[in-house]
Amino acid sequence: MLKPLRQGLPPLDPEAASEAASCALPARYDAVREARRFTRSTLGHWDVGDRFDDIALVVSELVTNALRHALPAELPSGAGQSAPVRLHLLRWTGRLVCSVRDPSDESPVPRETEDDFSAESGRGLLLVESLADGWGWHPVTGGAGGKLVWALFRLGSTK
Repeated sequence: MLKPLRQGLPPLDPEAASEAASCALPARYDAVREARRFTRSTLGHWDVGDRFDDIALVVSELVTNALRHALPAELPSGAGQSAPVRLHLLRWTGRLVCSVRDPSDESPVPRETEDDFSAESGRGLLLVESLADGWGWHPVTGGAGGKLVWALFRLGSTK
């Protein structure tokens, strides 16, 4: 298990952010499309410069990972309509954090680089690492359980 990573993460207090938005996502794979739509709409109102496509792609990967790996294999009847995953976008001057909250206490595990590169899945966190300026995760506090996986982007400059 990876230890929680916190380096480079600004405070997640929405009061300190110049812009903040979030949306609840149901336990269905079409939630990835909804997350992309929400991200594109939100970022369209914010000045994120040339990072727009990188941020949208990372959000897709983080939400996909939450849906694939952080939800129970068998959801209770009707649970597909509930929203166990939540996407948060927070912008400060010069940086943006996208984070995905899910109900699992398990740490995200990047696939080993020597794995089959022709595989159609399994490299999402490697993609996040290559596009974002930093990423990590930490447990959700306050007894709610789950974790928050985040990616940090510096705005106004390319990586």
